[in-house]
Amino acid sequence: MINDLELVTLEEAARIVGKTPHNIRDYIQRHRIKKYNINGEVVQKAVNGELRVSLKELRVFLSLVDKGNEKHHHAGLHPELGFYELPERNRTKHVHRLHPYLGKFIPQLVEWFLDRYFSAGDIILDPFMGSGTTLVQGNEMDMHTIGIDISPFNCLIAKVKTDQYDVQIAKKELLEVERRVSLFSKYLTHSSDINLSLFPDERMDRLKESLLADCDSQYLRSWFAPRTLLEMLYYRRLIPNYQYQDLLKVTLSRAVRSSRLIPHYDLATPKAPLPVGEKYWCRKHSKYCVPIDNCITKIHAYSADTARRIAEFDRLRSTKSVTIIQGDSRCVNLRDSLDRTVLTDRLIDGIFTSPPYVGQIDYHDQHIYAYELFGFPRQDEFEIGPKKRGKSKIAQENYIEGIAGVFRNLIPYIKPDGLIFIVANDRFNLYPEIAQRSGLYIQEVFHRAVTKRTEQGDNPYQESIFKMIKEPNHAAFETTKR
Repeated sequence: MINDLELVTLEEAARIVGKTPHNIRDYIQRHRIKKYNINGEVVQKAVNGELRVSLKELRVFLSLVDKGNEKHHHAGLHPELGFYELPERNRTKHVHRLHPYLGKFIPQLVEWFLDRYFSAGDIILDPFMGSGTTLVQGNEMDMHTIGIDISPFNCLIAKVKTDQYDVQIAKKELLEVERRVSLFSKYLTHSSDINLSLFPDERMDRLKESLLADCDSQYLRSWFAPRTLLEMLYYRRLIPNYQYQDLLKVTLSRAVRSSRLIPHYDLATPKAPLPVGEKYWCRKHSKYCVPIDNCITKIHAYSADTARRIAEFDRLRSTKSVTIIQGDSRCVNLRDSLDRTVLTDRLIDGIFTSPPYVGQIDYHDQHIYAYELFGFPRQDEFEIGPKKRGKSKIAQENYIEGIAGVFRNLIPYIKPDGLIFIVANDRFNLYPEIAQRSGLYIQEVFHRAVTKRTEQGDNPYQESIFKMIKEPNHAAFETTKR
């Protein structure tokens, strides 16, 4: 432990890194590095002559200063889990960027823990699956994965990310639909005599009327320009004619999300639609912009990108099973859900998950455009800790009981020595109580800086990863066949 920390005196530290002892004391006072005694124990006050600092921690901090990431770093943060030097293209590698999703963790965080605590062939469960990051990375690492989520649209995203495709057919379908919508867009803008072929008996002058008649959503009519609405409705009408319909739905949803009448800098949480053609000062582009008035631009951008990403993951994925369950993790019966699968009667090796943060995100509302476009049933009332319920003491208590209810339901299916990793921004210190109510014991806590958050700014933000195990007296789940 001591050798790993590389403990040195302030004077030695200053000489090695080219600073003054005053600089080192300043880093301690600003909680950038920790204070140790000669035994390697963290202390608030050291005996005279026994104050030590970690040369390893100091070098990590100074490296972040050089890279402009100092604001994210405080003493006690794990030096590897910030992934400071990881470029954005790797944080959103292959299928992880098939569709935006607020609140997801980066795949490297999953990899780091799965690599150190689990093995190929293990079964990993994520009861708050979201967009399926744990499932994708677990599969890539040759592990069976199970995901549960209350949101039908979240389950669709995760399914599309983890499905196996004939890559050439999928690419052909994506590009063919793009071409057809492009022709339709040209008709809308030029009134050309264009034969769309898929509907040979349908007159073009009646097609627009027919598409609008299929749209009974006031949201879609309000948040999209007239041309945008027609293009996305036409894409939607094409989908049933193809094999990979779910893939096309997610591609369209991604394009639709980016085509709303909103400021370019506010894709994540827009407040209200802008008038068509109205100029606004754009913080993203530092100039006056107008909201997008079409969907085909984003369809062009995302069709080939989607084909490329699924082909990239196809080369990396394993043959291990991926199971997606749409339901409430507080009451899902895993035995029934896994019956007649390769996982029948097997206990789960561990959990890696990130539950909702109390009072932070309304998970259904962030994808309202998809629910309105495809008619998915909404399950808002079953969300745990949504933003609309706030962060009051009552909301916190409901959150504690909701999260604990999930783990009480699921840990009987976990091996007696199984590990549970929970990623949380526990600013209200709720997880000790959650663990107690769940029959879990917090064995270790890792703290990390969260950096380069897509569409959420770059202000300092920290989260914890709780490593938990079952309390010794918690009964294991029996797997005797019936």
